[in-house]
Amino acid sequence: MKIHEYQAKELFTKYGVPIPNGGVAFSTEEACSVADTLGGYPVVVKAQIHAGGRGKGGGVKLAGGADEVKTNADDILGMTLVTHQTGPEGRLVKKVLVEQGLNIASELYLSILPDRATAKNIIMASEAGGMDIEAVAADTPEKIIKVLVDPLTGLQAYHCREVAFGLNLPAEAMKPFFKLLTSLYRMFCDYDCSLVEINPLVLTAENDVIALDAKVDVDSNALFRHKDILEYRDLDEEDPLEVEASNYNLNYINLDGNVGNMVNGAGLAMATMDIIKMAGADPANFLDVGGGASAEMVENGFRIILSDPNVKGILINIFGGILRCDVLATGVVEAAKKTNIAVPVVVRMEGTNVEEGRRILAESGLNLITAVDLKDAAEKVAEIVA
Repeated sequence: MKIHEYQAKELFTKYGVPIPNGGVAFSTEEACSVADTLGGYPVVVKAQIHAGGRGKGGGVKLAGGADEVKTNADDILGMTLVTHQTGPEGRLVKKVLVEQGLNIASELYLSILPDRATAKNIIMASEAGGMDIEAVAADTPEKIIKVLVDPLTGLQAYHCREVAFGLNLPAEAMKPFFKLLTSLYRMFCDYDCSLVEINPLVLTAENDVIALDAKVDVDSNALFRHKDILEYRDLDEEDPLEVEASNYNLNYINLDGNVGNMVNGAGLAMATMDIIKMAGADPANFLDVGGGASAEMVENGFRIILSDPNVKGILINIFGGILRCDVLATGVVEAAKKTNIAVPVVVRMEGTNVEEGRRILAESGLNLITAVDLKDAAEKVAEIVA
């Protein structure tokens, strides 16, 4: 689960990671009030959305006085901010973070994330921090420092030294950097994070090391351990269909194609989307109803898929194990009748009680297209939406 920068910085403060003084504001008046409490100018007004690249999109502005704070907050609040991570539709800005300006000497990059290839946590850092870190990684990867940490033994002093020396930090900044990195790693582990990123991590003219930005993703599967993080959830930043699906314990991700998918099992869902692409069509969603799906879950899945106006056809691909084919078929028939499905539906089923499932579909009186295998199903649905 993603959280906002100001929320991530609340966690940083809890762990003693230095951040600029500031506060969140939901209106221009609040932004001006926060700026007045910071003890001087300049200050920075930053849009709060779940996406990077805000500065290039006009969502981060420097204010040299109270009038500029008001102007910048007016400009940013209510804007549709488009960045390389939001897509062309952008995100509506409903809140801003107002922070004190810093006397920045250099901008660095620092992140921690799990590395599946080595089964370790990896610390990545670079002297070339800032807005163009993606270009640095692509064009000059040698500028990215990578330090692996065994989660069983944890972060050691030599890890901190390796990162600090790689960043060419001055001697005066070594101790505060060690403290920052140690605290950040502890937070990463304590909160089951899938990513902690600071870009930029700034070194000031006074050799202070401060997290100017903050990005934190928490593993959604671990949220039952972190009720305080659940309170940070911002439904405005999530796709409405994905939010609705989560209310029914459905694993749904909205995509930009025109073939709706309903599959039981994440791996099978990925394979189904691949085969749809190979057949010349584009999946409109990822939907895993799970191995123990009920007829009610199937109905809710149908309703959510049909809420997407781009869907021109639906492919149901089910391997009947825990979810028997006859249960699925019953759910499909009930859902089709209740939701008045107006698009063609191709069904491919195999597994437990498959013959009974096919009988239920055949006798339903509905226009359901059966397929002999997955290749046949993908080709049929691709032909429908072409």
